[in-house]
Amino acid sequence: MRDRRDTLKNPEQELRIFRVRAFLAVLTILLLTGLLMGRLVYLQVVQHEVYSTRSEKNRVRVEPLPPTRGLIYDRNGILLAENRPTYNLTLTRERVEDLDATLDRLEELLALTPEEAEGFRIRARQRQRPFQPALLMSDLDEAQIARLAVNRHRLPGVEVEAQLLRYYPDAQVMAHALGYVGRINADELKELDPGRYAGTHFIGKTGVERFYEDVLHGQAGLRQVETNARGRVLRELGRTDPVPGQNLTLTLDKELQLLAYELLDNRRGSIVAIAPQTGEILAMVSAPGFDSNQFVTGIDFASYRALQEDIDLPLFNRAIRGQYPPGSTIKPFLALAGLAEGVITPEKTINDPGFYQLPNDSRRYRNWLRWGHGRVDMERAIAVSNNTYYYSLAHELGIDRLHEQMSAFGFGQRVGHDVFGESSALMPSRDWKRARFNQPWYPGETLSVGIGQGYWQVTPLQLATATAVLANRGQWVRPRLARRIGDDEVPTELPDTPDDIVISNEGWWDRIFTGMEKVLSGQEGTARRTGVDLEYRMGGKSGTAQVFSLGQDQRYNAEELAERLRDHALFMAFAPLENPQIAVAVIVENAGGGSTHAAHLARAMTDAWLLEEEAPDVEEVREVMENDTGSVAGN
Repeated sequence: MRDRRDTLKNPEQELRIFRVRAFLAVLTILLLTGLLMGRLVYLQVVQHEVYSTRSEKNRVRVEPLPPTRGLIYDRNGILLAENRPTYNLTLTRERVEDLDATLDRLEELLALTPEEAEGFRIRARQRQRPFQPALLMSDLDEAQIARLAVNRHRLPGVEVEAQLLRYYPDAQVMAHALGYVGRINADELKELDPGRYAGTHFIGKTGVERFYEDVLHGQAGLRQVETNARGRVLRELGRTDPVPGQNLTLTLDKELQLLAYELLDNRRGSIVAIAPQTGEILAMVSAPGFDSNQFVTGIDFASYRALQEDIDLPLFNRAIRGQYPPGSTIKPFLALAGLAEGVITPEKTINDPGFYQLPNDSRRYRNWLRWGHGRVDMERAIAVSNNTYYYSLAHELGIDRLHEQMSAFGFGQRVGHDVFGESSALMPSRDWKRARFNQPWYPGETLSVGIGQGYWQVTPLQLATATAVLANRGQWVRPRLARRIGDDEVPTELPDTPDDIVISNEGWWDRIFTGMEKVLSGQEGTARRTGVDLEYRMGGKSGTAQVFSLGQDQRYNAEELAERLRDHALFMAFAPLENPQIAVAVIVENAGGGSTHAAHLARAMTDAWLLEEEAPDVEEVREVMENDTGSVAGN
């Protein structure tokens, strides 16, 4: 009988199945091997250039090289703004895996306060261009640098960079004129040229630093470096050097600037001095000042709030933004306008009973001397600062001609060539009042303008500029702060300079100057005490700006008023009379009469400029002011 196992097993069939399976397995292996080899060929041969470039990028990095910011000097080559080496902490977000964890480590390592940590995180998350490092902290100390170096392996994307940081040696005195640089913010980043500002963390924010940013900044460079897996630089492969910013030489005289600041003695006010023939601003001080170096590295919130809340407003640039009634300082300008318009002659006189009345008006517009000056001509009206004469003159001129004539001297407009943030102040007019208040102009308002009160507002820079134009006998030279950019001189004749003021009789300038000289040297001059022992001829005019208006029968008594309600003291002057070398405008807030305070400061400035070997002693000037009882208070 046949074995049943033979009927259950078919060797031939099993052999065929084995061969088919073996064939399929070999075929699969061959196909997979072919695919693998094909992919290898594709990557190694076809895509060689692509992956070779990617590989190169993994070990070759392009780094920006920020330019060195140009230095700023005074007219005598004294350094006003320099660059000091420092270490900054930066973070490149694209190289950081966990931003929050990295920031936590940094805050712990640097022992930041909660306030500093908040600013830290804000700067880390500010929008930056791809692979552009964000500046987290400036001016690291040695201990901080050491802690960061030890923990470098835990901080991918974090670098400590050696850079030059702006520093102002005379920050308090120069803060408003020079301005300062600060960190580039997100809004500024959108507007800046990415190539030119690559790697740059600071930009001019105010003053000269802001106006001449394009000149001072320069052009960024770059370098190619080879790095290891941890990002550490192994060697430099190529470099395009940055172009440093140009140095800037200003017209300011540091010693004169320091003197002006010391003369103000921390009182609220401003002193501006200009060389009339060239328009060079010799000094431009606003007091009180502030430490501009705080803003370079980033001022802390508490310090900034203290500056903002300071009642004396140290951040406010009074020299170019402070707006004050010019008071009697504008009387020489009005006299010239009356001559030019044929309203008066130098010999014409009026009788001053101590007040002026408009036709058919019972209101009395008072002279500062209540019993009047009697018979007054133009020169005497300037010397004694007679209000009645100028009420009459303003009424005859009318606001339209008065506005036109005063605008020719620069009132009501920005006068500086390169003065960033300057205010135009206000030269009122009929059209201005209609647009501002929807009201007509009244004759009484013209009288107020005629003695520098009412709506009329000037800045110290405007008043100094108008004084310089007057000293130049009508020739306009626009004020400027830059004397040289690099090695190139800034021209005296600048574009959009206003037209010169031309009058029909050149002798009228001399008559105006004579009246101004009598202010200081005449027996009745309001600032006669200031003119004692003058070694040169000087013309000036005192002024008193009211902080609030008095009623018709009210009398001003400074002793009864709070200090900040007292009148502002003003004085404008130029010297020497025959060949003016300096024009000065002084405003001291709430100091009372200009002849008993501001005039002495103006005299000290002209002495310092014209008598270099006999520079005034500040303490002596203060003593003279304290003992000055002979000048006219209130004018």
